[in-house]
Amino acid sequence: MTQCKQTSVGFPLPLGASVTSQGVNFAVFSKNAQQLYLCLFNAEHEEVDRLPFTERTDNIWHIEVMGLKEGQLYGLRADGLFEPQSMHFFNINKLLIDPYTKSLSSGLTFHSDQISLTNAGTPDTQDSAHCVPKSIVRTVEPKPHKRPTALSGNHRCVYEMHIKGFSQQLDIEPRLQGTYLGACSEPAIRHLKQLGITTIQLLPCFAFADEIHLMEKELTNYWGYNPINFFTPDSRYAVNDAVDEFQTMIANFHEAGFEVIIDVVYNHTAESELNHGTTCYRGLDNAVYYRHNQKQYLNYTGCGNCVDTYHPASIRLICDSMRYWVDIMGVDGFRFDLGVDLGREAHDFSPNAPLLHAILQDPILSKTTLIMEPWDIGPNGYQVGQFPNGFMECNDKYRDTVRRFWRGDSDVVPEFATRIMGSRDVFHKGHKSALHSVNYITYHDGYTLRDLVSYHDRHNLANRENNRDGHGDNISQNFGVEGETENTDILEKRLVQQRCFIATLLLSQGTPHFLGGDELSNSQQGNNNAYCQDNSITWLDWRVSKEQQTLTQDISTLLALRKQYPILAEAFLPDDPLYHHKTSDHIEWFNASGQPMSAEDWSTSDQTYLSLTLTDGKTNTKLWLIFYRADKQQFVTPPSESRIDTLLYSTGGYNLSDQKLTLETRSVSLIALK
Repeated sequence: MTQCKQTSVGFPLPLGASVTSQGVNFAVFSKNAQQLYLCLFNAEHEEVDRLPFTERTDNIWHIEVMGLKEGQLYGLRADGLFEPQSMHFFNINKLLIDPYTKSLSSGLTFHSDQISLTNAGTPDTQDSAHCVPKSIVRTVEPKPHKRPTALSGNHRCVYEMHIKGFSQQLDIEPRLQGTYLGACSEPAIRHLKQLGITTIQLLPCFAFADEIHLMEKELTNYWGYNPINFFTPDSRYAVNDAVDEFQTMIANFHEAGFEVIIDVVYNHTAESELNHGTTCYRGLDNAVYYRHNQKQYLNYTGCGNCVDTYHPASIRLICDSMRYWVDIMGVDGFRFDLGVDLGREAHDFSPNAPLLHAILQDPILSKTTLIMEPWDIGPNGYQVGQFPNGFMECNDKYRDTVRRFWRGDSDVVPEFATRIMGSRDVFHKGHKSALHSVNYITYHDGYTLRDLVSYHDRHNLANRENNRDGHGDNISQNFGVEGETENTDILEKRLVQQRCFIATLLLSQGTPHFLGGDELSNSQQGNNNAYCQDNSITWLDWRVSKEQQTLTQDISTLLALRKQYPILAEAFLPDDPLYHHKTSDHIEWFNASGQPMSAEDWSTSDQTYLSLTLTDGKTNTKLWLIFYRADKQQFVTPPSESRIDTLLYSTGGYNLSDQKLTLETRSVSLIALK
């Protein structure tokens, strides 16, 4: 190893590696390190230089190295106190990834030499350079393309997509299957446009690692919620260059008119527990980057550690990362995993937490689409409806209530009415639009829509945890047979139930969210926690079927109606102070006899019928929306003083003749009145 590079003090900002006219400047934050070192590697990944940072400004170490160029491999080492009682784990033997690197030489695989803390509580002396990806000096420029026109909130419909699962079995060139380029291929875009969705939500694309316990079981982290780095796209979805191909994917989606948001994991990292690998943040400044108390991590994520999003260094890191993904990589917004952690101050959640306000005051980030998963597993970790305006929130109350309604549960109709009208008990009138509620029936964590109507119990044995993982109560039903069947009567009932779920979702006030593949009636064989299944269990099945054709057409039809009649997404109610400046719409609830719902109607525990009219205050258009969840004949009278004009949509099972409507089975219908 030689140390013959010419250096200068450089500059503290921007953080990371920046190419200069004379070489490359490196800037790294560490408050508690006593010395940082820049390690340079040759093409064979041999460490050829170890240069001490010679300047420090406001806890940012910086150095400029003359003669270095794009593509240079490097890493960091940090020296300082090794005091577990103070949560300091500086260990010069451990090579560290630059938190701001834009590209990595490889993926990260756990190796015992990455461990910094031995079982005896002493520093491990094995050098880890051979098993830690090298950071790469790279200047990334935005890819010129035209972003889509700003999306009207009442038109938004989110489609959750796993890059590999979506495209692995798509009928495209084999080398593109399972990749960024496959996800934006012509057949993929044609399908998405046919559906009519507006917004693609990508599961995590940050470079991520497999957890140790999965490696021991010969499984992998499929979903990607285990990040190594907040700036680098994962290479496992790339044909050649992950950065360029991710940008190309976003550009192709934009040119097709889609908004793209990414699921981001800022709440924890792949370094996991204290006795696991030290590859970045723990080695640079553990006491700053991770929440801790009494010599232990505060594990509010269930993933071994919890990023201290109350510390200014973490706030800067996260906001810099978000701006990079917007300005350079091209995305339009973010869905935040375990978002309550981002809103914690010292320990407790607050809507005034500094990170949340930093995002909302940022002139770039505040204009993006922001969706929160409003919980974590820490104290007071359930905060649905409590995030500040500017953040939409995933609404599990909607999911559970709608599932219970269609399963036939008792005493659920009043809450069902609340949920389909935008969950105003959570997103209160006068404070938030109903569009803040991200309504969903299914998400990546849980059953698919088909499995929701095919399985009563979870079937997670493939996860090799003895079927103990995943939710035990899924509010599901199987219609008489557990799993796959050839019984045509059961199959028809399952299809009808899926159609009722989809219609309910798209005819509810709020922002709808679909799990990619539900339109294909995709099954995961009853696995409701398929995070470690990178195989046919999770890859979408694109074979044409009756179910696929029916559900795809339903979604397309309903989304077109939702755009034609904006009141279906957001009604401006006269008792909502938020909309006093707008012309008020009008909502009324009716029973099957066409009379306004009485107190007795609302309190009937086994109520199977609910309908409402929505009258647009500007156009005077009146829509009649009907939900019926029984499988027996029901005669229905139109609302008083109204006549049926046009049946706009129905899941089926009805007879309409001479102003008389008969429902033969469970169904959802939308009718224009006159």
